[in-house]
Amino acid sequence: MIPLLHDFTDATVLVFGGGPVGARKARRFAREADVIVVSPAFSDADFGGAERCRAAPDPDDVPDWIKRAAPALTVAATDDEAVNDAVVAAARERGILVNRADRAGGREPGSVVVPATVREDPVVVSVATGGTAPALSKYLRQELEATLDGAGAMATLCGELRAELKARDVAPARRRELVTDVVNSPAVWTALRNGDPKTRQVIEDVLGEELPSAGDRS
Repeated sequence: MIPLLHDFTDATVLVFGGGPVGARKARRFAREADVIVVSPAFSDADFGGAERCRAAPDPDDVPDWIKRAAPALTVAATDDEAVNDAVVAAARERGILVNRADRAGGREPGSVVVPATVREDPVVVSVATGGTAPALSKYLRQELEATLDGAGAMATLCGELRAELKARDVAPARRRELVTDVVNSPAVWTALRNGDPKTRQVIEDVLGEELPSAGDRS
């Protein structure tokens, strides 16, 4: 499987199953998508503000639910294998992405795996083990949380610095060098991780060192 990032803004995700797994899937997507969860009963878990529809569709009813919701992604997370089979079949028939939560390995075309994810907006890093070792995915996610501390602030800083350098006509190759120097700076990382980014000061320092040399070369 090839990892991709998908924008679900203004899209619908249809989840079949109101247990803990369905709730976890709903929370994951509710931050961005409109999520509908269909189930005859719902656990006490947090569904992330998803719309919950109390219903017990049998396999023959599933295509109608998918047709009405027109989702970008359908999740099969019930404890009924026949219903999950129907969800996968109906999604494939309509060319809709599908995530099946009750089965690992041997995935069919159009299948989606929801990986363990660490967010330091705008940085996103995900880990998947092909469904073979969820405990390993969880462990690696926890390790990455420490590694990525400050990465979101660094990404924002680099974006602002690149824009400033481009606006001042610094050559592309030189822009890359300067941004790389900032990314590789332990002092900048320490400041970001301590909650004292001083982003504007870092940019001004880089510009202050670069612009005189650019003038000398002109």
